[in-house]
Amino acid sequence: MRTVNEEPARVLQTPRAAAVAGILFALLLSAALVLVRIAIPGHPVGAAAWLANPANRAALRTAAGLVPFAGVFFLWFMGAVRDHVEHGQADRFFGTLFMGSGLLFIAMLFVLTAWVDGLIAIAGTLRLTGQVGSWELGRHLALTLLANYAMRMAAVFIFCATTMGHRTGTFPRWLTWFGVLAGLVLMFLVSTVAWSELVFPVWVLVLSGHVLWSFLRRRRRERPQGAGE
Repeated sequence: MRTVNEEPARVLQTPRAAAVAGILFALLLSAALVLVRIAIPGHPVGAAAWLANPANRAALRTAAGLVPFAGVFFLWFMGAVRDHVEHGQADRFFGTLFMGSGLLFIAMLFVLTAWVDGLIAIAGTLRLTGQVGSWELGRHLALTLLANYAMRMAAVFIFCATTMGHRTGTFPRWLTWFGVLAGLVLMFLVSTVAWSELVFPVWVLVLSGHVLWSFLRRRRRERPQGAGE
């Protein structure tokens, strides 16, 4: 049978879960994106030198190994944030867009990782046969998946989360404007400005930090009341 104290406990634990998962996801994704950007040049010039450098392939393997764990934490973060933001107020339209864009982002991120893993696997063969054109095609597809598709789904995710947080009063005004700015950057500038995809993990980190700070502040407020009872 449900008790009266179960609901407050769940509400208090949800922000902490979202914050922890978001911080871990932001750190892992940032590390993976930095490794990909460093290892894969933005222009196809010097493909033969890239293929001959084992450090580049090692960096991509490390990035590919981080992505599955980042995906797990993102799913946890996504569910916890939706529960925290909505506060029981059903918004089916933005809730559906929020979940759909988040799942599409993770799916594209996993496809990108599988593609990069395949690029690593054939790198040695391409270097020996001199077929660097195949590597250039793989590099272009990897960067296109990252910038044009995955990050634009991340922009939709940010817009939906910001809209729900603003409507329910969960997000302060500065966080709402920061979400709008981050979404616009990922929607319109990510394909032309290198490293701008890091805006997404930065937004997740800021949101997670705000949620964790709000959670700790609320606990400090309630602690004296519990001690006096």
